[in-house]
Amino acid sequence: MPVIGGLVTASESSKPIKVAVAGVSGRMGKAFVQAFLHDPVIKIVGAWGRENAEYVGLDIGQVAEVAGGARTGILVSSGFIECIAACSPDVILDVTQAEAAWRTATSAIGKGIRPVVGTSGLSQTHLKELASLAEKNNVGAMVVPNFSVGAVLMMEFARQAGRFIPNVEVVEMHHTQKIDAPSGTAMHTANKLADSRSHYNAKRVEEKELMPGARGAVHPSGVRVHSLRLPGMISHQEVLFGSEGELLSIRHDSFNTKCFIEGERMAIRHVMTQNKLVVGLDQILFATG
Repeated sequence: MPVIGGLVTASESSKPIKVAVAGVSGRMGKAFVQAFLHDPVIKIVGAWGRENAEYVGLDIGQVAEVAGGARTGILVSSGFIECIAACSPDVILDVTQAEAAWRTATSAIGKGIRPVVGTSGLSQTHLKELASLAEKNNVGAMVVPNFSVGAVLMMEFARQAGRFIPNVEVVEMHHTQKIDAPSGTAMHTANKLADSRSHYNAKRVEEKELMPGARGAVHPSGVRVHSLRLPGMISHQEVLFGSEGELLSIRHDSFNTKCFIEGERMAIRHVMTQNKLVVGLDQILFATG
């Protein structure tokens, strides 16, 4: 899709956005292909996987378990470079792991391709480098800790509650296949809470952990974060605020990957209008002006 100054021109805005996907064999990647394979605005044109992975060379319809076993004619490439050479995407959606997603995003920006990263675990150093590259290359990029609109609202409600209640802990719960802890959503929540006040959970007693880590991780703002990994869970988070005589609980539960689809759509369309790094779906939902 032709651009001027990194932004989509008005004459081109009605054309489909060409997207290539990393992580097509995972839960998020499969759900994305199933949802957008026949979408009129977001056009899937390619996918890639790890070199020598068993699904490389297979049709994405087969890999993503599209209903009816539909074949698309789009084969999974053995790497990012091979994929973009074959399909020339406008956007890449990466839902793999942090280090791999970061490396791919930096390469994509350098080639004028907009990355949308939906992967937990990117550090502040990663984000700063992506922001610098996006600005230098005049290319839009997005990092989205959670594509669920409900989860983003949960984080925003927590941020607002933090203005009034200085005692809070975050409990995030995920399936046993999730590698990073705490989740990107939990870290993003803690960062948003820190926007409301500089310090939480003032010490009332000198605590003694009988088992290391029993009280959870501590954000620089004092917010405590706890991670659970259990079979049967998908993606869940509860933000608990306590004050004298009351408890406020703000909770979000994802029961399947369908809850991420609308957020993915929003992020892909939004990144086409940007020439900088945008972090979080909240930057779209709560944009002013």
